[in-house]
Amino acid sequence: MSIVATMDGVDIEDVRAAGRAIAGHLEPTPAWGSPALDEVTGARVVLKHEEVQPTGAFKVRGGLNLLAGMAPAERARGVVSASTGNHGQSLAYASGAFGARCRIVLPEPANPTKVRALRGWGAELVLHGETMEAASAHARALAERDGARFVHPADEPALIAGVGTLYLELLTAHPDLEYLFVPVGGGSGAASACLVAAAVAPGCRVIAVQSARSCAAHDSWRAGELLERPNRTALEGLAIGAGYATTQAVLRRHLSDFVLVDDDAVRAAQLLLLTHAHTLAEGAGAASLAGLLAVAPRLAGARVGIVITGGNASPAELAAVLAASPAEEPAA
Repeated sequence: MSIVATMDGVDIEDVRAAGRAIAGHLEPTPAWGSPALDEVTGARVVLKHEEVQPTGAFKVRGGLNLLAGMAPAERARGVVSASTGNHGQSLAYASGAFGARCRIVLPEPANPTKVRALRGWGAELVLHGETMEAASAHARALAERDGARFVHPADEPALIAGVGTLYLELLTAHPDLEYLFVPVGGGSGAASACLVAAAVAPGCRVIAVQSARSCAAHDSWRAGELLERPNRTALEGLAIGAGYATTQAVLRRHLSDFVLVDDDAVRAAQLLLLTHAHTLAEGAGAASLAGLLAVAPRLAGARVGIVITGGNASPAELAAVLAASPAEEPAA
């Protein structure tokens, strides 16, 4: 199959090529059933454990695919991007693997766990602005000034293709999944899920999940046009205030539904993953489960895939999750 020249700029062959590009760097992650979560949700749940990646999140797949596809001369000029942490770690890890300079602009205040990890992977850090939009504008300016490669956190076909490898793994191992819940910030993960499901598991419906306090992607999808919205969620990986063209183009073609959840529901899902699935997830990493819980009555008995996209929770975030009283813990 040839590469499809459409708005999204990526198809299943790009995902398969990304799988070959990253195969020497990453092992497939596990995807297991969770009987305790089955009891709570009424569905038959499969968890895809991306929190076990070396960077603690799924985005490392996209970073490796992007750096693998860059020409040596382009790598020599380095990459610059903006991130709340996980996207930045993916580029830092990949840049280390390919010997490239990596600069990441983070909005303030930055998650200290992710700052420590970024520095550990060799990224040069710049703190700028209070939002991802301000940080991204500054990163673009740095790249233009220095001739480096600016990497958009979501509007990058190579990132979408790389992230798609996790859904190719999941749907190859579990082709009978009827629904797949995916968290959304910029939408690269959901776009990847849509592309892969449409190609290899057309009976699987992809449902996106976003915080109601940062609902730009949701509202853009509903309206059919790119919109900006207030960006107020405390969930770092979902803290995006605008819809992005590349990912929205894919979502409009393939997404089945889009669910909004509040931040407290995501914290409850984090606690549920700890107590019922022995799984540490950051807020964005638990959003998929929060989305399933929000619509669970209509999915009774269905085979459902839940992607744990990351486990990079800060100490303060974990303290807030663990502070929930036993009465607030979801019952088995």
